[in-house]
Amino acid sequence: MFAITGITGKVGGAVARQLLAAGQPVRAVVRDITRAGLWAERGCELATARMEDAASLTAAFEGATGVFVLPPSEFDPEPGFPEARAVIDAVSTALVKARPEKVVCLSTIGAQAQESNLLTQRTLMEQALREMPMPVTFLRPGWFMENAAWDVASARDDGVIASYLQPLDKPVPMVATADVGRVAAELLQQTWSGVRIVELEGPRRVSPNDLASAFARVLDRPVRAEVVDRQTWEALFRSQGMKYPLPRMRMLDGFNEGWIDFETHLDDIARGDVELDTVLGELVSRSV
Repeated sequence: MFAITGITGKVGGAVARQLLAAGQPVRAVVRDITRAGLWAERGCELATARMEDAASLTAAFEGATGVFVLPPSEFDPEPGFPEARAVIDAVSTALVKARPEKVVCLSTIGAQAQESNLLTQRTLMEQALREMPMPVTFLRPGWFMENAAWDVASARDDGVIASYLQPLDKPVPMVATADVGRVAAELLQQTWSGVRIVELEGPRRVSPNDLASAFARVLDRPVRAEVVDRQTWEALFRSQGMKYPLPRMRMLDGFNEGWIDFETHLDDIARGDVELDTVLGELVSRSV
């Protein structure tokens, strides 16, 4: 039995579909049982748990061969990351009590970075789960291609995408969530000992200019990328409702300055199969 958290999202759902296709039993760990009907229809066992509640997580993880931990992302975290720490404490307690045979945890590119930024939430999770009494794999994917969903409307309507990733010709490791889910499912079915890190990106790296070109192909219209001036970021993010924009700004700085990156040798990074044009095509079709 494989217990999957975050199953109602893109990555968790992809993990579950891969396991079910392989004939593996899946336990869907959900916060709201009313959102899990589709997974029950597919044959999943259901368990209700909140990621910050150790008791419900323990019950959800008990008897599992493997657990997929997908920590919720807090995009406007308070100083010190209290939201992430509450989840980390609950997950750690539940894993120690439930003792599944193995764990795969979704982490991120740059989890090893020393500078505090939005992705530090994953750094803290890795630090805690390294102490678990069972084998743990941290899956560190690159920038999600699906983040381009924010750019669909402006690319379609105005022929422009605003880029916080800079310079515009700098390639960034990107990957489709379908590939993340597929690889996570494969890792869960493997046997290993201790702690391991698997870093994952797509078929090729993508610059903001490449992203604009891909949009142009999908939309069949000219699309260009435009730099968003670093000096304007804080005001922009606050106008969007953020109270604590600095972690997000520092994450973007990390990509742009190069201190958020993979630490594995290039030849050892796992590669996905899904192309950027495929992902953008799906995003555009869903926006109509």
